[in-house]
Parts: sequence; C-alpha cells; structure tokens
Amino acid sequence: MKRGKRYAEAAKTIDRTVLYDAPEAISLVKKAASAKFDETIEAHIRTGCDGRHADQQIRGAVVLPHGTGKTVRILVFAKGPKADEALAAGADFVGAEELIPKIQNEGWLDFDVVVATPDMMGVVGRLGRVLGPKGLMPNPKAGTVTMDVTKAINDIKAGKVEYRLDKTNIIHVPVGKASFEEDKLADNFQTLIDAIMKAKPSAVKGAYLKSVTLTSTMGPGVKLNVAKLMN
Repeated sequence: MKRGKRYAEAAKTIDRTVLYDAPEAISLVKKAASAKFDETIEAHIRTGCDGRHADQQIRGAVVLPHGTGKTVRILVFAKGPKADEALAAGADFVGAEELIPKIQNEGWLDFDVVVATPDMMGVVGRLGRVLGPKGLMPNPKAGTVTMDVTKAINDIKAGKVEYRLDKTNIIHVPVGKASFEEDKLADNFQTLIDAIMKAKPSAVKGAYLKSVTLTSTMGPGVKLNVAKLMN
C-alpha cells in the first residue's frame, strides 16, 4: 500500500520497536495527525478471545468522560408516549414500521446509532440484513434496546461508544479527536481500557490483551506497553 509524504514523515517520529506508555503514545499520535480535518483517534485492541465461542464474546458500551468529538445522529424505533419521549430527549429520527421500506428499499442510512424499545424489536429484526453488517442493530448489552429511551439518548450524546470483537478478535473504538487535549484523550482511553478489562470473559485462556495500538485516521499506529495498562 502506497503511503503519502505526510504519513512517511509522521512514521519517522515513531519507533516501531518500542512499546510506549499511554501518555507518550497519545502525544505521538496527536502530533502525527496532520491532515486538514480533525482526525479521529482510535484504539485497536487485539484480544486473546476466540469469538467463535459464545462464552468468549465481548460486547458492551461505555460513556467516554469527554465524549468522542463527533455529532451522532440517533434513530429511535418507538411508538406512542415512548416516541414522544424520544423526540423530547433529542433523537434525530423517530418512527416505527413506516421506516422499514425507507431503509430496506431506498437505502436510507442517515443515522449513526439505532435505539429501540423492546416491543419494537420484532419490527427492527426485519432490518437485520441491512443493519447487522453495519453494526447498527440495537442490542441490550449495548444499552440500545431499552424502555428508558431518554437515558439511552443522553448517554449516546454524551459520548457513549460501543465495543465488540470483530471477526479477527480485535476491538476498534474511537477515543476522541486529534484536537482534544492530551489529558482528555488519556481519560477517555483509560475509561475504555477499564471497561474492556471488566468485560473479560472467564473462559479466555492465556493473554487477554495481546496488543493495543493507538492511531489517528490518516496517521501511523503507535503500539502500547500492554503490561503497564493492566496494572
């Protein structure tokens, strides 16, 4: 893969043979984020889980103390008073069955998170093939299937992020923007790591966190010292 001049310059500032402490890694990633837009800083966590086994799955959500820096568009599937409550709480879109053809047939996906009340999951289930592959399917573990739509919306707007294993047993989560101050990125990152440590499945044998890398949207990755993170 051919990389640009900017990436090459940024890569020179990072020693690939070194495992960095979190504060230093955050500083390096921030400096390497030199694109013309405000790059997202992401954590990529390679786990020792085997996601093919149900007892080694990881899925949950955590509210980052300083938010993600991203404006999140929320779609809520609800009816009656719950639909009114969702609108009052600041949901961007609220609806029920009438949204199915719009999403299924017209390809409407102008939202980032989907919340549903439990009674609407039969309806939402019909969208599984569309929402599932995009990671948009509401899930009780992530707090997006709930009767308390106000709390769900407030948490998401405050900076709630979902974490889950991908097919290669890696977790990818945004921890903020390159414009954030280093201490705020550090707070967000530590909150995420604490949540993932708590979510460790008891069935996992051997190393739980194999490697942790921080990177910006366009910048090179910086590997962290995992042993220090787990202390």
